[in-house]
Amino acid sequence: MTSIQPIVGTPDLPRLRAFYEAVLGAQQTLRVPEEGAEFYVELRIGATTLGLVQEQNTEIGAPVRIILSAEVADVDALLPVVESAGGSVPGQPNDMPWGQRVAHVLDPDGNMLNLTRWLGDGLPS
Repeated sequence: MTSIQPIVGTPDLPRLRAFYEAVLGAQQTLRVPEEGAEFYVELRIGATTLGLVQEQNTEIGAPVRIILSAEVADVDALLPVVESAGGSVPGQPNDMPWGQRVAHVLDPDGNMLNLTRWLGDGLPS
């Protein structure tokens, strides 16, 4: 069985970890090394994991090459949490023609995170 796990490089791992904990309820499941300065952490978010790696030379705010997307209970209610956790909300959420409410937000490093919620009865058939 093959699976894929996104790993995000950041010059400030503690700040980025705190953002995903506050906004998505992420729980740390792995830390390398176990003591001392963090190099890598794995965060459990629902049924998935997200890796964060300390990379001092990471260029933040660079052009977006990958987008993280998270299904959440209430897109609109999370927007103030995004901002208080150090992220930004460049625009208001929209109801998309395919049946999702979507907010495009940025984490503290400028990585795009889509907060999504299926409208109506849920997933399309």
